[in-house]
Amino acid sequence: MNLRQIEIFHAVFLHGTVSAAARSLNVSQPSVTKVLRHAERSIGLTLFERSKGRLIPTQDAHTLFAEVSDIQDRVRSLRQACQNLRHGRGGLLRISALPSLGLGAIPEAVSRFMGDHADIMFDLQTLHHDEMVRKLYEHETDIAISFEVPLSAPVAHQVIGEGELVVIYREEDMPRAPPRLHLDELRGQKFISPVQGGPIGRMLSSELSRLEVELDEVVSARTYYVAAALVGAGVGMAIVDNFTAHAALPPGLASRPLQPAITFDINAVYLQNRPPSRTASEFLAVLAAVIEDL
Repeated sequence: MNLRQIEIFHAVFLHGTVSAAARSLNVSQPSVTKVLRHAERSIGLTLFERSKGRLIPTQDAHTLFAEVSDIQDRVRSLRQACQNLRHGRGGLLRISALPSLGLGAIPEAVSRFMGDHADIMFDLQTLHHDEMVRKLYEHETDIAISFEVPLSAPVAHQVIGEGELVVIYREEDMPRAPPRLHLDELRGQKFISPVQGGPIGRMLSSELSRLEVELDEVVSARTYYVAAALVGAGVGMAIVDNFTAHAALPPGLASRPLQPAITFDINAVYLQNRPPSRTASEFLAVLAAVIEDL
């Protein structure tokens, strides 16, 4: 399939009719029909079944769509780069970060950076740790900001800061909380646990085992700002990263770091053969400063 056929197939798959696809691409309906039929002949597959004026994707079309979507994303990225160059803009930074960092640290870093780099465009997205390698491999992002580095993948990284685990709780539940909390002091409290497969879940589980402390886990939350919302609703206490606590705590909630402290690195991860550009490195320096301030 050539790029024009891919564009037509993508539009028809999304919109379900030739007329809607034609409108989205600002072309004629006969043109869409002609290109789509030629695409089916050229690959030897039926991509759509015709039913009551709609085009129903076949199983083969569903299989192809994921690949086609990636190509479309790259074409859009290329068009954006061309537009940036045409308008004298300095480039595009594609940054992915964990949701907790996307709540405060990333927006603040972008704001500071754009103060001196108004010509830079950003493509920002959130991701979870298990998505990081795929997004880097498939060039959906250039740099992933995360709490851990995949050990078996051909990626490189640089440490740009440090985070810490904190307990978040309702102030009414612990009005005289000390400056730091020992995990043993949480015995008897209802506890919202992080997913055990993530880096924070593993760190916390290891420390609980070391101290032989067992908490009363009543809910497991996959994202830390959901955990913060559950704390606010009175479900229990939670242990999250300090970035979530800084960005997501409404009035009535408070946080305390642990004693002993449980800290972790914040990493900028990228493919070994695609190190950060000069502009990206400058942004990472700004992000490191924001993380230090937090």
